Amino acid sequence: MDADTPMTTTLPVFDTGAIETAATSRMVLDTVRDALIAHAEGRTSVPPPLHMDFPQANGDCHVKAGWITDTADFTVKIATGFYGRPGSGMPSHHHGLVCVISADTGQIRAVLNDRGLLTAWRTAAAGALVTHAMARPTALTLGLFGTGEQALLQAVWLAELRPISQILVHGRNPHNATALCEELHKNGLPARPASAQQAAGSDMIITTTPATAPVLDAADVREGTHVTGIGTDMPHKNELPPELFHRAQLIATDDHTQCLHHGDFGHAVRAGATAQDSDIAAGLLLKTPPDRPDTAITVADLTGVGALDAALASAVLDHLTR
Repeated sequence: MDADTPMTTTLPVFDTGAIETAATSRMVLDTVRDALIAHAEGRTSVPPPLHMDFPQANGDCHVKAGWITDTADFTVKIATGFYGRPGSGMPSHHHGLVCVISADTGQIRAVLNDRGLLTAWRTAAAGALVTHAMARPTALTLGLFGTGEQALLQAVWLAELRPISQILVHGRNPHNATALCEELHKNGLPARPASAQQAAGSDMIITTTPATAPVLDAADVREGTHVTGIGTDMPHKNELPPELFHRAQLIATDDHTQCLHHGDFGHAVRAGATAQDSDIAAGLLLKTPPDRPDTAITVADLTGVGALDAALASAVLDHLTR
């Protein structure tokens, strides 16, 4: 080789098998909790996400970047969700990868070819942590809106944080709702299909759908209920009705600006159902649990924060390269 020829190195690429070996649910939960707190305290750098919509295929793509101040790495993540053409019976597909980049040199340290796994874990951990923190201690029943992978993860990870006595699953497709209940049973969780009204009567509610119109009626939500919205991550999506925010005594967002722009919180503000400054950062509630009346309705709007991806990807890579 000529002395002037630059040396080349192969970029490390880790697949889902390696990632699953390196990560535990406890590590993911702890990492996401710390990252949400850091973001709430202003110790992160998170540019606006890039969104692309593919209506002909009922799909979307998100590009998110993030960095937690003074940490070794930042990340750029590509995540896609293609949900199947309406009425076609096609299954949902999620793919993605994360580039982990040195915040000191700008060198790409590795590519985590996670096929959306880290996004799914990050989303599930954030939803479970915030739901557990905001729901009243005696809340036992869970209403799930949505029947995909994320609905399963939300329930399983929440059950690691608190007991769940019953899960009511509502989905547009009864077959998919039954299939999710069977998966929940395999994880030791009691579940049955339910109507939207029945699921909305639960102590805790989590919505995990790509819906473009509210999936529940605010009037069906009882006093004392906590509701976490996961699926509204683009401006045209909408899971929670504005009236629910009007009834809420406590509203949390994972990122105020993001949720105002393309979250259910933003829909509620534009509808005049709540004030633009009526929310509190979800990370602050994880650091100091809220003192909530048992009769209060509480709502969390989570749109996904790039700094969480950065923290989780960096933690996983550290385990992989030890």
